[in-house]
Amino acid sequence: MAVFDVAEIVDALRAVRHQWREAQKRSLDPGGRDLPAREALGEIVDTLKGVLFPMRLGPPDLRQETEDFYVGHALNAALHALWAQARLELQFKARHGRVDATEIDARADEAVRAFAGRLPAIRQLLDSDVLAAFHGDPAAGSVDEVLLCYPGVLALIHHRLAHELYKLGLPLLARIISEHAHAATGIDIHPGAQIGGRFFMDHGTGVVIGETAIIGERVRLYQAVTLGAKRFPRDADGHLEKGHPRHPIVEDDVVIYAGATILGRVTLGRGAVIGGNVWLTESVPPGAHITQATSRHEARPAGAPESPGSV
Repeated sequence: MAVFDVAEIVDALRAVRHQWREAQKRSLDPGGRDLPAREALGEIVDTLKGVLFPMRLGPPDLRQETEDFYVGHALNAALHALWAQARLELQFKARHGRVDATEIDARADEAVRAFAGRLPAIRQLLDSDVLAAFHGDPAAGSVDEVLLCYPGVLALIHHRLAHELYKLGLPLLARIISEHAHAATGIDIHPGAQIGGRFFMDHGTGVVIGETAIIGERVRLYQAVTLGAKRFPRDADGHLEKGHPRHPIVEDDVVIYAGATILGRVTLGRGAVIGGNVWLTESVPPGAHITQATSRHEARPAGAPESPGSV
């Protein structure tokens, strides 16, 4: 049987960890883990999906007569677990300052209470998304099929939950929740992105939506669409500047076909149609049709004759 020098590797790994922590000016909390746990947040979101859609995403043996009991019990457990994770994020943020445990507890309590209060509105938004997918896809047999099977809807459930946490000052929790959906669906939506109701991602795989993107009502995207940034400003020290609006604004009723890439703080006007594989770095007027056959300066107004290769 092979013998491995585990002790030597353990010592070397300890040295690397200490080197990293000293360089980052971090110290290990002897009390245990000091950051939110991906596994815990995965379980919380799974529970919240059942809370939002108990008869579809809840326990398989749930009956309608016990629906409210299940929702109340599951919601209570999920909120307590979320509070613990929120406290870890807030405590980690305050690690370089004077940590007031009472204040951190109060902030976590306030954030989780506000999040819980938004759940009915999140459910209503998701209902509109499910209906948009059902009406927008001729292959959809029912709204139940859409909810149970469509990766775009799964990604939106995660995004709607994550976006609320992002707005409440818990960006790390929000990002972890978004990344769970990214790993499961191939759809990458930053939790900071603002997305209106009745949003539909057809197929969805490869869709990327950046942090400062703003999407209106009744927008439809196909697979591999990117709403990204064109350039990244740097400060005097050469570090990337954060927080600047750098992603597209997509107004109501816009359709963006597969493989299109829209970069920068440009605006796609209401009702515009962006064809497949288009690369776009300029704003588009309302009602325009942009295809590979049209140049950057030749946006075709709605109703005008289509050029070869247009959608």
